[in-house]
Amino acid sequence: NTKEDPDLRKPIIAGNWKMNMTNTEAKKLIGEIIPLVKGADVEVVVCPNLTCLAAAVELTRGTGISVGAQNMHWEPKGAFTGETSVAMLKDIGVTHVIIGHSERRAYFAETDETVNKKVLVALENGLTPIVCVGESLGQREAGKAADVVSHQTAAALKNVPAGKADRVVMAYEPIWAIGTGKTATAQDANEINTVVRETLAWLFGSEIADRVRIQYGGSMNAKNADELMAQPNVDGGLIGGASLKAADFSKIVLFGK
Repeated sequence: NTKEDPDLRKPIIAGNWKMNMTNTEAKKLIGEIIPLVKGADVEVVVCPNLTCLAAAVELTRGTGISVGAQNMHWEPKGAFTGETSVAMLKDIGVTHVIIGHSERRAYFAETDETVNKKVLVALENGLTPIVCVGESLGQREAGKAADVVSHQTAAALKNVPAGKADRVVMAYEPIWAIGTGKTATAQDANEINTVVRETLAWLFGSEIADRVRIQYGGSMNAKNADELMAQPNVDGGLIGGASLKAADFSKIVLFGK
């Protein structure tokens, strides 16, 4: 169990704020989060919407909290109205980017192919991609959860150089547990995270696979974080609703305390 070696996989808790919080509200929330997570021995990332990113970077400077975007385009620039490039994110100090969230896949035509393009661009430019994979309820009930997640993982990481693979953060988000309040049991979460790690080992070898952090992202909250984080292959959480309340988010960050 590599959990015994925290240097190998430092836990990472990221808050995906989705389409919530104005810039004014975001500043207030970040101000509340900063003192509550001070000295946490995990990597903490907040992912506000585009209009809040620059302010978030300024407010978190020197606090140990990183800032991530919720999406980006794979082209460096051009006629892509409404899109954001990797250079734009880097220029304001963003360090992480969520790629392939199921909401992007379901509502905005994100595919395994576009996810892969974005992952490659993020890694080439030194951003940490948080790559989301997960099955629907129908796929789970048909017994296909492991196959779907393994396929998505391999597709997302196609052509990623082995030397950069351990910079990727994977996030297992069962679609049926996002925003529904339903949570996979800790055992279910660990079982699929183990499938993700086995897929990484198949792609890059077990030494690299053991260094990749795999989050769980289906309705992790202050009440269930301890049990989920205790699982050997759960190295963090991608937090939705609970990340919008400073007290709840900080409880997850300080899991086990």
